[in-house]
Amino acid sequence: MAQSSSQSHAQRSAAERELEQALATGPFPLALRTALSVRGLPLHRVKHRLAQRGVTIGVTSLSYWQQGARRPQRPESLRAVRVLEEVLDLPARSLARLLEPASGRCGGPERPAARSYRTLKESSSELERILAALGSPVDGGLHTVAHHERVRLGPRRELLTRNSQQVVRAHREGVDRYLAIHYGDAGWAREHVAVHATENCRVGRVRWHAGSGVMVAELLFETRLRSGETFVFGYGFEDGTGGTSTEHVRGFTLADGQYMLQVRFDDAALPVRCHRFAQTSAGAPRTGRQELALSRLNRTVHLVEQRVRPGLLGIGWNWG
Repeated sequence: MAQSSSQSHAQRSAAERELEQALATGPFPLALRTALSVRGLPLHRVKHRLAQRGVTIGVTSLSYWQQGARRPQRPESLRAVRVLEEVLDLPARSLARLLEPASGRCGGPERPAARSYRTLKESSSELERILAALGSPVDGGLHTVAHHERVRLGPRRELLTRNSQQVVRAHREGVDRYLAIHYGDAGWAREHVAVHATENCRVGRVRWHAGSGVMVAELLFETRLRSGETFVFGYGFEDGTGGTSTEHVRGFTLADGQYMLQVRFDDAALPVRCHRFAQTSAGAPRTGRQELALSRLNRTVHLVEQRVRPGLLGIGWNWG
């Protein structure tokens, strides 16, 4: 028992040190995600506590802030950030100062994100509109225990399919669906993109915005989950309508479980180089670059992350 208590104290201390570092260096999305994770507050509870202090803000907006897809700029948003510091028990202005101009702080200019997540930033209002129409926040009430995703490219270097199997755990009562988000490459034809439920779910409503390439599919579970209950389900998207694909990126709002990504190439279109990368937010520099060897046997590359952190993770490739 004493050993368990000591381990728990050490874990809390390490988490607090991580939070202090994130608040000291930023950027704002990373600091906010870390604070939410360390304090153990889901977004719907944060929204409720803000409302108790006279600040009205949606779960979707909070989620975009911590993803880096949106940045608080308006006076009411900046006031919400200051109240958010109180809710998360943070030092005054520890988050607000990270929103000030970068001059006077360390670090160079942020490099623009790759196309798919630049599209996410540009079309965030459209995604928010679709999610609102479907009546669900980005949070969704679920944590991912494990997610295995397989992407296949075609002979024209186009994205053909992406299939997922997920194990999730509910962190609130009555969750009975998952919203899967798909981004088509430039030139995609949404009317020819199909969604398939492959295990323990069925496809519900599907909404999209053609100009930004975003599609959201509602996957309905066969049961309502109790808080803490796990569930396994599978789904996939058939595309093949867009132009040349150069990467596959996955975003993570919360610290979650294992993620495996495998990309399979067509024999008629093999890349000259593949690499793994990570980002703390959509506009942040890419880090953790690692060259990946293409398997000669099955023409695939893959990555495995045992415990994902909030941010972006993906595989990119060069066609030469």
